[in-house]
Amino acid sequence: MAQVIVTFCTCPDKATAEKIAQLLVEAKLAACVNILPSITSIYSWKGQVESAEEHLLMIKSPQASYNAIETAIRDHHPYELPEIIAVTVGQGLPEYINWIHSCHVSV
Repeated sequence: MAQVIVTFCTCPDKATAEKIAQLLVEAKLAACVNILPSITSIYSWKGQVESAEEHLLMIKSPQASYNAIETAIRDHHPYELPEIIAVTVGQGLPEYINWIHSCHVSV
């Protein structure tokens, strides 16, 4: 069976997170996107330590969707350098994995 990935992406606010999540699911690039509200990110940016309140997207999709997901996020994200990190799912409930694949459109 083809691989499933979870892609993480932080957003500056709820509206941006919801816009990107809706876009990905409607385009059938992702089966599900969870939005985790109000996370605190502390990071190094341009030589300074920064802190921001953000919303985290957890995007569940087939691995084949990654390039299209990355493009969609880059096209709709306000950050100069958005966080887009994908990890492969090593194991999961087979019915859930099958459901993720059933929601996917070929890209």
